[in-house]
Amino acid sequence: MDIASTRLAIIGLGYVGLPLAVAFGRKISVVGFDINGDRVAELRSGFDRTLEVDKELLQSADMLSFEETLEGIAQCNVFIVTVPTPIDNARQPDFDPLLKSSAAIGSILKRGDIVIYESTVYPGVTEEVCVPVLEKASGLKFNVDFYCGYSPERINPGDKDRTVTKIMKVTSGSTPEVADYVDELYKMVIEAGTHKASSIRVAEAAKVIENTQRDVNIALMNELARIFHRIGIDTHEVLAAAGTKWNFMRFQPGLVGGHCIGVDPYYLAHKATMLGYNPELILAARRINDDMGPHVATRILRQMARAGINIVDSKILVLGFAFKENCPDVRNTKVIDLVNELRDVNADVEIFDPWVDPNEVNHEYGVDVIGSPELKSYDAVVLAVAHHQFIGGAGAPTAYLRDGGVVFDVKGVLGQANNIERL
Repeated sequence: MDIASTRLAIIGLGYVGLPLAVAFGRKISVVGFDINGDRVAELRSGFDRTLEVDKELLQSADMLSFEETLEGIAQCNVFIVTVPTPIDNARQPDFDPLLKSSAAIGSILKRGDIVIYESTVYPGVTEEVCVPVLEKASGLKFNVDFYCGYSPERINPGDKDRTVTKIMKVTSGSTPEVADYVDELYKMVIEAGTHKASSIRVAEAAKVIENTQRDVNIALMNELARIFHRIGIDTHEVLAAAGTKWNFMRFQPGLVGGHCIGVDPYYLAHKATMLGYNPELILAARRINDDMGPHVATRILRQMARAGINIVDSKILVLGFAFKENCPDVRNTKVIDLVNELRDVNADVEIFDPWVDPNEVNHEYGVDVIGSPELKSYDAVVLAVAHHQFIGGAGAPTAYLRDGGVVFDVKGVLGQANNIERL
C-alpha cells in the first residue's frame, strides 16, 4: 500500500485519538470513529470536552469527518486504534475495549488492510491477543490478507506545548514493508520525527517502560518524603539542594493517578508474572504510590490536631480532583483516596475543581463537586491539584481558611508559612 491510497480511520476519539485525527485531518482524508454518539455529536458541533483541541483547531482539520457506525468506516483501509487499556479491580489488564474494537474492525476488514494499535499494552498483545480476534472476525489470515502495526501514543493531557505532532513517534509493523509504510504514514504529521522499531514487540515494550520508569522514580520521591517527614526536614528543600548536581533526576513526590503512570506498570508486571518472574521493584513502586492518598490524609489530620482543630464535623476543602493540573481528566485520580480517608473520620469534605465535569465525577466516583467554595469558611484546605486558579490571587488556598485553619500543599507549590505544610 502507498500513502496516496490511504483511507484512514481513527478508532476512539478521546485524549489520544482526537488530537491524532485532527493532525491527520489537515493532511489527508480521515474518519474519526467513536461508539459514543454524544461524543460524535459534540465534535461535529466543534466542541471537545477533553479540552485537548479547541474549536479553531478542530475546524482547521477540513478533511476530518466523524462517524459512530461501522458502515461509516467500512471503506477505510487503514485503522488506527486508540482505545483505553485499563486495569480491573484486581489490577489485572482489562482488554475489553481492545477486544471489542478488534472484533468490530475485523467485521469490516478487507484484504490488504492495515490495523495499527496505539493503546498501551505489554509486549506481545498486538500479535497474541488482538490478531486472533481480527482473524476470527474477518476470516482473513494475518500477514497474508491483512497486516498490523504498533505505534504507542505519547499524549500528555493538558500539555499545550508538547502536542501530538511535537513528540517523536515510535513506529513498527508486522512485516518490513508494513513497518516502512507505518513509519511514512506518521511522518506526514509528526514534526518531531519518528523512530522505527525493529518489531512490534520492541515498540510495545518501549511504551510500557516509559511510564514504569516514571512510576519507579516518583515512588522513590514519595518514600523519601515519608522518611524526611519523620526526620523533620522539608522534602522540597532537600530536592532543591540535591538538584544542584548536573545528573540529579528531577522528580517530585505526589499522588500518582491518570490513565498511564498509575496503570501501565501493571501490564508489564502481569506479563513478567506470566513468564515466572516476580517484578519486585515495579510492584513495590506501585504499592508506595497507591498508598499515598491515605498517607496524605493522615498527614492532614495530624496537622489539624496539632492546630487544635476537632476533626469530627470539621470543614475541609479539597482543591482539585483531576489527576493533574490544568486538565479535566479524572481517570484513575488518586484524589478520591484522599477524600474517602477524610470522610471516614467524619470530616465534612467539599471538593472544588473548575476544570472537571461534575456529572462525570459523580458518575465515576459517587462524589459531588461544588460550584464554588465559601471564603474564610474551612478548618483545613488541601491543595491536591495545582490548577493555575489556585496559585495566588483570590483563589489561593489561604483565602478559604477560617482563623486558625491550616493548609496542606500536596504539590509543594505554595510559599512556606506557619499554617502551611507540604508533602
